[in-house]
Amino acid sequence: MDILKFTLTGKTAFFKKPEVNSYYYFTYGSIHKVALLGLFGAVLGLNGYGQREEKSKEYAEFYEKLHHMKVSIAPNAKDGYIPKKMQIFNNTVGYASKEQGGTLNIKQQWLENPSWDICFVIEDPITRQLANKLLNRQTTYIPYLGSNDHLADITNVQEFNQIDPLSKCLRIHSLYEKEKVQYMEYDEYEDNMKERIFLYEEELPVALDAILHLYQLKEFAASNIPIKQYKDEVFLIGGKNVVFF
Repeated sequence: MDILKFTLTGKTAFFKKPEVNSYYYFTYGSIHKVALLGLFGAVLGLNGYGQREEKSKEYAEFYEKLHHMKVSIAPNAKDGYIPKKMQIFNNTVGYASKEQGGTLNIKQQWLENPSWDICFVIEDPITRQLANKLLNRQTTYIPYLGSNDHLADITNVQEFNQIDPLSKCLRIHSLYEKEKVQYMEYDEYEDNMKERIFLYEEELPVALDAILHLYQLKEFAASNIPIKQYKDEVFLIGGKNVVFF
């Protein structure tokens, strides 16, 4: 199996959760698969949501052509958790608000200094085209981390060829599906554990519903708890054990 790996960073990021209240917009704690496919679409020059007809039942072009991709997302953050901070700013275009002056106060929760190691499987012409553009530091549109307030930086692009799955591993460094993991019991590893134990869990989007185009979620985790079994293939890529979804 051929795999492309790169590091994805930015000063801030905002991957909006659909659940909001009247005052605040919240972010997912990590880039998720749908947002990552949107970033890949920008690199390739594929149309996004803005180019669809308002009531169209069709997927955006980037999702239609890339949803089959197998990706891996490994947070480069202490304890697997990227810090968040609430940001308050004004939108001063005249049509932003019906309030006097047309100024809208926006309160968003942003990720601070996010960083991930991203991998994807090169398995067909479009993923090969994407890999070649990244290897040659080319992109059609500017890639963002959720919205155009958050520029993305892509570095350390590498291709790995003929990678086989591991026969056994005790740790996964990427996000993984919680339902597929079986951890060791504490008394099985407590004497050999040299670092503080951490566990990050969150439901993240993995796909779009075919009718309403709403997010379909799965529960993911990141942890340094030793693993007894993972019900899928694990690969060693660039010094990290990762899984694809």
